[in-house]
Amino acid sequence: MKLFPKEVDFFEIFDRASLNITKAAALLVDLMENFNNIEQRAKEIYEVEQEGDILTHEIMKKLNKTFITPIDREDLHALASSLDDVLDLIWGAVDRLSLFRLTASTKEAVSMSKDLHATCEAMHKAIQKLKEKNYSHVQEYCIEINRLENVVDRDFRDALGKLFDEIKDPVLIIKWKEIYEHLEDASDKCEDVANVLEAIVLKYA
Repeated sequence: MKLFPKEVDFFEIFDRASLNITKAAALLVDLMENFNNIEQRAKEIYEVEQEGDILTHEIMKKLNKTFITPIDREDLHALASSLDDVLDLIWGAVDRLSLFRLTASTKEAVSMSKDLHATCEAMHKAIQKLKEKNYSHVQEYCIEINRLENVVDRDFRDALGKLFDEIKDPVLIIKWKEIYEHLEDASDKCEDVANVLEAIVLKYA
């Protein structure tokens, strides 16, 4: 038993976790733009979500076993949980696409997915800068995440408006409304990640 165990590089795991989320968001965009082979595409995103669960479990396991952490435990826990929430909601949207047996995408779904992907990319870059202890750039990317979250909010409102104006089938309205809500909620969770990152920067910058 080592008296001084090797320090765990939590930021390297967070880097992998946020990159994994960006991959899921990119696959989501591809699915929405090319609405075919839904079951196979959903399976691919599910596998990414499962990888995210493994990374979250790895963080929590190491957190429980590590005596000294680079930043406060509650911040590490909050960051891991928020990242996991983003990926869960992306998968939730995809799962419903498959479950609801939808046969065509919408322009609004494509737009929301693209803006969510951009948000996830900014989130990944923010975590990279945190790993580098480049705190000023962390804050810049957090501002960008907040801006993009507002864009997705507007996308969501526009999507709902068009849904109720143009779709006559109430069942189809319910289906797409739920999918849009998952995408908007995923964006909100990206903002939660940004809030955690900004709190960390305030403590350690």
